[in-house]
Amino acid sequence: MMKKRVLWVGLVALVLCLSVTFLTGCSKKAGLKSEAPVVQEQKQPAAQAPVAADDSAARAKALRDKELADKAAAEKAAREAAERAKQEAAAKAAAILKELQIPDVNFEFDKYNLTPEAQAVLKAGAPAYLKYTNYKLVVEGHCDERGTVEYNLALGQKRADEAAKFLIDLGVQKDRIKTISYGKEMPLEKGHDDAAWAKNRRAHFVVFPPPPPGTK
Repeated sequence: MMKKRVLWVGLVALVLCLSVTFLTGCSKKAGLKSEAPVVQEQKQPAAQAPVAADDSAARAKALRDKELADKAAAEKAAREAAERAKQEAAAKAAAILKELQIPDVNFEFDKYNLTPEAQAVLKAGAPAYLKYTNYKLVVEGHCDERGTVEYNLALGQKRADEAAKFLIDLGVQKDRIKTISYGKEMPLEKGHDDAAWAKNRRAHFVVFPPPPPGTK
């Protein structure tokens, strides 16, 4: 009877020891499992911080590069537009000057009255001056080499005045036309024959464009 009790007591003690050992092991495992996420959570920010910083720096650099590229493109477009405008303005001014250019008109020997051919040339040239009213004109009077300097200066002035008067009668404002005589001092042809003299008896027309904007 006594042996049976001792046996039961031993079995009970063995069961209790096993239970305590099992529970202790479970609690340690549970503790390790509960600590693992904490360690992981602490390591994650340290690993992700450089990546986030690199991405931010890359985005900032890309934005700066785009801004610089856009600025350079805008400046280039502005320069090209200004150059095109300059070229167009120069081409337009050249076209206007060409339209305003009146060919020389010639005179008979020792005369200052306009021939029918000279009148036709002036009639063809006048409309451009009615169109571009901010351009001015200088009419030069020239003579051939025969005669004195004083006589040819006077004759050349009469030829210039006669051509200017004809243009004024066609509607060109008087204050836009000036006249000057060079007499025989500026021959067109250097020859000393009738052909050269005929070309040198002339009125020559010089166009003066308006001053650039902003100048007096």
